Amino acid sequence: MHLELITIIVEEYDSAIEFFVGTLGFDLIENSPSFTNDGRPKRWVVVRPPAAATGILLAQADGDRQRDAVGDQVAGRVGFFLRVSDFVGMYRRMVSAGVKFVTEPRTEPYGQVAVFLDIAGNRWDLLGPAEPASA
Repeated sequence: MHLELITIIVEEYDSAIEFFVGTLGFDLIENSPSFTNDGRPKRWVVVRPPAAATGILLAQADGDRQRDAVGDQVAGRVGFFLRVSDFVGMYRRMVSAGVKFVTEPRTEPYGQVAVFLDIAGNRWDLLGPAEPASA
């Protein structure tokens, strides 16, 4: 058993794809035409980190309730966690790409962490291994 997909509600498909694929380096798994339950056109867009099992369904907001949830899907908390092996390299890449960090990098017992905002405004932890102890 594994968690296959989670959904992030976004304002627009293409800018969300550019953020997750172009900026974060995720793979675009699927980008197919689809339909809403009542027959209106939409897209089925799935991205995921390289070699990961769990993907993200990027769902364009449909209606006022969903538009209101864009960027606030977990009520202002950090709701998503991206673990990388090269924390410093990824942090620098993201900063140079214009990703907004809302905290400076810090070291916690579980490793390095910095909070950033995705294209929709949701809070994510960028997580990396603990820094090696200085000699």
